[in-house]
Amino acid sequence: MASPRYSVLFFLLSVLVSLARSEDAQALLELKASVDPSNSLQWRGIDVCKWQGVKECPQGRVTKLVLEHVNLSGTLNEQSLNQLDQLRVLSFKDNTISGQIPNLSGLTNLKSLYLNNNNFSGDFPAFVSLLHRLKVINLSGNQISGHIPDSLLKLRRLYVLYLQDNRLTGEIPTLNQTSLRFFNVSNNQLSGEIPLTPALVRFNGSSFFGNINLCGHQIQIPCNSLAPSISPSYPILPTKKSKRKHHRNRKLIAIILGSVGGFLLLCILAALMAFCVRKRKKISKAGEVRNKGVVVEGDGEEGTSNGAGGRGGNNGGKLGGFSWEGEGLGSLVFCGPGDQKMSYSLEDLLKASAETLGRGIIGSTYKAVMESGFIVTVKRLKEPKYPRVEEFRRHVEVLGWLRHPNLVPLRAYFQAKEERLLVYDYFPNGSLFSLIHGTRASGGGKPLHWTSCLKIAEDLATGLLYIHQNPGLTHGNLKSSNVLLGSDFESCLTDYGLTSFRNPEHEESSASSLFYRAPECRDVRKPITQQADVYSFGVLLLELLTGKTPFQDLVQEHGSDIPRWVRSVREEETESGDDPASSNEVSEEKLGALLNIAMACVSLAPENRPVMREVLRMVREARAEAQVSSNSSDHSPGRWSDTVQSLPRDEHLSI
Repeated sequence: MASPRYSVLFFLLSVLVSLARSEDAQALLELKASVDPSNSLQWRGIDVCKWQGVKECPQGRVTKLVLEHVNLSGTLNEQSLNQLDQLRVLSFKDNTISGQIPNLSGLTNLKSLYLNNNNFSGDFPAFVSLLHRLKVINLSGNQISGHIPDSLLKLRRLYVLYLQDNRLTGEIPTLNQTSLRFFNVSNNQLSGEIPLTPALVRFNGSSFFGNINLCGHQIQIPCNSLAPSISPSYPILPTKKSKRKHHRNRKLIAIILGSVGGFLLLCILAALMAFCVRKRKKISKAGEVRNKGVVVEGDGEEGTSNGAGGRGGNNGGKLGGFSWEGEGLGSLVFCGPGDQKMSYSLEDLLKASAETLGRGIIGSTYKAVMESGFIVTVKRLKEPKYPRVEEFRRHVEVLGWLRHPNLVPLRAYFQAKEERLLVYDYFPNGSLFSLIHGTRASGGGKPLHWTSCLKIAEDLATGLLYIHQNPGLTHGNLKSSNVLLGSDFESCLTDYGLTSFRNPEHEESSASSLFYRAPECRDVRKPITQQADVYSFGVLLLELLTGKTPFQDLVQEHGSDIPRWVRSVREEETESGDDPASSNEVSEEKLGALLNIAMACVSLAPENRPVMREVLRMVREARAEAQVSSNSSDHSPGRWSDTVQSLPRDEHLSI
C-alpha cells in the first residue's frame, strides 16, 4: 500500500498536469476568438489533445500546433500564443491572417515557425533572433517590409530561412551558419552585394531573383563601386598649340599601332601552329576520349534518386572527360523562370567532383559538388543522339519551365555532339524509397504513421496532376526512387517527361520500373499515357501502405506483383470474414479509403482508372475526413499489411 506522502505527491502532480492542460485550452480558445471568425475550428470537449490541429500533446501540454488551410483570418493574439510556452512547432501557413506578427519571444522552446502564405505586414519580426532553438523560419508569401536583421546570426541552428515574396529592403546580412541548407529571399526589394560567406555561396540565382538592385557572385552580376566620372558642362575650344600637340600625338599613335599590329600578327601565326599540333593529338586520342565518359562509374542503385539516401559510387571524380571536344561544342543553357542568372557555368560543372547516385535505362545520375561548394544533380543521358537536336531542345525547354512545389525543378541542360546533360536541384533528404525501405547504412525502413501516408499521397497526386495539365506530358517513370524529399519533407517528383529520350529501337527495360508500369505499356516500345501514370501512382501507394518493394519482396515471397497480391489478400479476408487487426483498428479505418483509391488506380482496363484530378479529389477528401477525426494519441503505424497476420514478413516490415 502506498504511503500517504506518495499519495499526496501523486495528487499534487495530477493537479498540476490538469491545471497546465486547462491553461493551454484557455489560451487556444482565446487564440480562436481572434483568428477564427467563421468558426472553422470545431474545438469541443475538455481534452485539448483531441482538438483539431493539436498534433503532439505530451502530459497535456501542446507542443505541436498545425493549423493549415483552415480559413483562419483576423490577427494573432500575442498573449494567448505566448502562454503556449511548450510549443516546438507552430504553423499557420496558407490562411489569410493579417496584421503585424506579434512578439512571440515567450515561445523559448520553438524550433519551427511556419507563417507563410498569409497577409502579415509590418517590419521583420525581430523577436525570432531571441528564440535560440529555432531551426526553421518560413515567412514567405506575405507583405512584410523593413530590413532582414543582422541578429539572425545568433540562430546557430538555423536550417531553413524562407523570406521570398515579401517587401523586404536593405542588404542581406552576412549569414555564416554552417547549418543553413535552404534559403530564399527572391521577389523582394533587397539591394547591395550578396555576402560571399560559406553559408550563402552555395545558393544559386533562384534564391535571389526578383531583387533588381542585388549584385554579386551568386547571380553573376558584378558590383560596380566606382563613382561616375564628371565631365565639364561647357565646350573647350582648341588653341593652335593644342592643334600642334594633337598632330604629334597622331604620329605617335600611328607608330604604336603599327608595332602592336605586327606583334599581334606574329601571335596569331604562333597560335595557329599550336592549334594544329593539338588537333593532331586529339585525333589520335579520339577513341580514348569517347570511351572515357564520367570517371566515377559506381554501383549505384538502378533508378535515379538524387537525394542523400542514394546508393553511392566513388567520391572525388570529375564530371569532365566528356567527348564534346572537337566538333559540336555546346554550352550550358539555363531554362525556366529566373534560372538565366544561375551562379555557375559549364566550366564550373565540368570541374565539379562527382559521386554516382544511380544508373537506369534513361541514363546515369551524379551528385556534383562545385569548387564553390554549390551542389547540383546531373543526369547524363544514354542516348546522346536521340531525339534530334531541335526536338530535344524544344522538349527540354518545356520541362524546364515546369515549376511546382511537388516537382524537382530542371535548371539547365547541355548538349553537344556526343553528350547530353540535365541539371537539377540537389535534394539532400533522400528519396521516398529510402524513407519506406531504409538504406544500406540505416538498415530497414520504419513504418510510417497514417498521417504521413496521406500527406505523401496528396503530394504525389498534386505533382502528377500538374504534369498532366500540360498537353501531351506524362511522368513516364513514376516509382518511389523517383520521388525526393524536400526541405519540409514534402514529396517531389523527379525524372518526369524523360521517356521520349529513349531510343524506341532499344527494348531494354529496368526490372524495378517494369513492376510499376501499366500492363498495356510493358512493351517498352509503346508510349506511356496519362492512364499509365495513374496505374504507376496506384502501385506506389500500395508500396507505401504495405511497405514492400514491388520488384523484390512480393516476387520472392509470393511470386506476384503488388496489385495481384493485395486483391488476393482482400478476397481471403472477405471469404473468411476476418476484421482488421484490433491493435491498429483506428489506422486501418483511416487508411481504408486510401487503399480503395490505390486499387481503383491499378484497374487492369485503362478506361476504368480515374483521372488524376479525380484521384487528387478523393485523396484530399480522405485526408480531410481523417484530420477531423484525428486523435493525436493514435501513433499506430500506417501499414495496411498489418491486417495480414499469417503472411511472412521481414522483421523491419512487421507492425
